[in-house]
Amino acid sequence: MQVALINTNRMQPPVAPIALDYIAEALNTGGHEVKLLDLCWEDNPESAIKRFFGGSEFGLIGMTLRNTDDCAFTSRQSFLSGFVDLVKSVRENSGAPVVLGGVGFSVMPEEILSLSKADYGVWGEGEFVLPQLANRLSKKESHEDLPNLVWKRNGTWQRNPPSWNSPADLPAMSRKCVDNGRYFRMGGQAGFETKRGCSGACIYCADPVAKGKRVRLRPPAAVVNEIEQLIAQGIDVLHTCDGEFNIPGQHALEICREITRRGLGGRIRWYAYCSPIPFSRELAKEMRAAGCVGIDFGADHGDEAMLKRLGRDFSPADIRNATCRAKEEGMTVMLDLLFGSPGETREGIAKTVELVKQSDPHRAGVSLGVRVYPGTDLAKEVRSGECVAGLSGGKDLFDPLFFLEPRIAPFVFDWLNTLIGDDDRFLFFDPSKPKQNYNYNSNQRLVEAIQKGYRGAFWDILRTYR
Repeated sequence: MQVALINTNRMQPPVAPIALDYIAEALNTGGHEVKLLDLCWEDNPESAIKRFFGGSEFGLIGMTLRNTDDCAFTSRQSFLSGFVDLVKSVRENSGAPVVLGGVGFSVMPEEILSLSKADYGVWGEGEFVLPQLANRLSKKESHEDLPNLVWKRNGTWQRNPPSWNSPADLPAMSRKCVDNGRYFRMGGQAGFETKRGCSGACIYCADPVAKGKRVRLRPPAAVVNEIEQLIAQGIDVLHTCDGEFNIPGQHALEICREITRRGLGGRIRWYAYCSPIPFSRELAKEMRAAGCVGIDFGADHGDEAMLKRLGRDFSPADIRNATCRAKEEGMTVMLDLLFGSPGETREGIAKTVELVKQSDPHRAGVSLGVRVYPGTDLAKEVRSGECVAGLSGGKDLFDPLFFLEPRIAPFVFDWLNTLIGDDDRFLFFDPSKPKQNYNYNSNQRLVEAIQKGYRGAFWDILRTYR
């Protein structure tokens, strides 16, 4: 069957659609012919859709939604309306069934299917189910039993139980289905996965909803084979797409040692998302030897009580130790902070800012206000009525829902300005602060820097660009 895959993410600077790269590989391996329409590069996406479908017949069309919104309390830009319009345009230009997927879609599949009027959805991973769906449709066989499929029966959406397959069962990844070279030139980095799923208990995080609650590991050899494929395309700056690279720690060590064993540590620069624990000196040394140059630690907070409320299993001391170890090995460090969740206090924010100053990372990103995603523990608190007073937005699906602790809301912006002052180590998820803004959506400073040759994690580009 000929299958069309459409990337709908038009955010700038661009982020390569790694999921479509992997899915296309799986479809090709399954004997299907894949054509990719990447709307990231199109000035007029509707015209591009019309041209794309003008001369081709497809048996199935897959469209991905990476993000439902920009996840910023200060801007609250939703991407759903534009996505729905793109699905409508595809339906107007092709009679083939449309299946939706992606991390953003998987957080609220039934709602997005109802808005877009697509035929099917795949919540969670698509590499295993999409080839099966294409096979069944081509043979006109029943497909309603497929895992992860969302389909309509008697006017009601049915969500089939997931099958969280082992990433070891994925085909070898050539990374040639997407134009990764262009994304590298325009976006400054390329992504790669070492695992899937997240076993964490963070009350706000949608990763376990979209990717499963069990960590499933990719074989180190397969990961490094993929890195070599990217190097062969001239791409030498990479970023992990895992939730947290160092969980479990032994697997992270094995990945690093395989990179080093093949002599790649001096040929690439890469960045990782990590938890402050486990982060041993041994892991820090192995990561640096393998070419890691920067780590973004999901620190969240510097107050022990707030860390527990957020579902974190580490302490402020763990954050200081991890920062110190990474810096000692010569890696750049970013601490991601989250203020405004239920129970937030003036004193807790002050403790966190002081922790950052003591730990002295190269940058600390401040996110104020918490996005409430369906399926998370925070969403359950909201539904129970515990957090109603702090809610903002949520009038409909096009209006992202956020929570900001009402006891700090009247003064928190001024309080942060007082605590942080002109300390340029702090970045803000706030487009109103252009020189310190690390909201990556339509970030013109980032676009300019990458055009001038800067490469790396977006936060590190913002750190070094003058």
